[in-house]
Amino acid sequence: MWGDTILIVFISICTALLGEGLTWVLVYRTEKYQKLKGEVEKQSKKLERRKEIHGESLEKSQKKKIERDEEKLKNNNRDLSLVKMKSMFATGFAFTALLSMFNSIFDGRVVAQLPFTPISWIQGLSHRNLSGDDYTDCSFIFLYILCTMSIRQNIQKLLGFAPSRAASKQGGLFGPAPGQFK
Repeated sequence: MWGDTILIVFISICTALLGEGLTWVLVYRTEKYQKLKGEVEKQSKKLERRKEIHGESLEKSQKKKIERDEEKLKNNNRDLSLVKMKSMFATGFAFTALLSMFNSIFDGRVVAQLPFTPISWIQGLSHRNLSGDDYTDCSFIFLYILCTMSIRQNIQKLLGFAPSRAASKQGGLFGPAPGQFK
């Protein structure tokens, strides 16, 4: 069981590196992405600075400038997300193929023992294709998803591909609109 667990963590690291490599080839190294990322960084800092300087006491003209900057930032974030979209499809396709292959290899095998009993609506995933009623037994798919979620985030930060704090604070295509929670 320990061998399977370590193998799954290794598979997670490899697939995360593969995914980031694919994303680098398709997105991060392109001129369009670099330009948009620079714009988002610049806009985020400019907007943050402007909000710090003027604070809550905004004149109408200053308020309009901030709203205009927020709109530009929102549009740049949307464009950045669209540039990343083709990579997401390629990565999703590759991960689906790999996941089905690994799922068939580890089908019906207990790969880890959970230190807790998962809540009922997660048990279907954590105990997928395992025989028996011990819900602390962990299936491949559950461990793989947990590992990939944690490892991929850290690999993105390590390689410098994670969005900056200033840009992520402002929200993106699916995040809150800038200035929404004032």
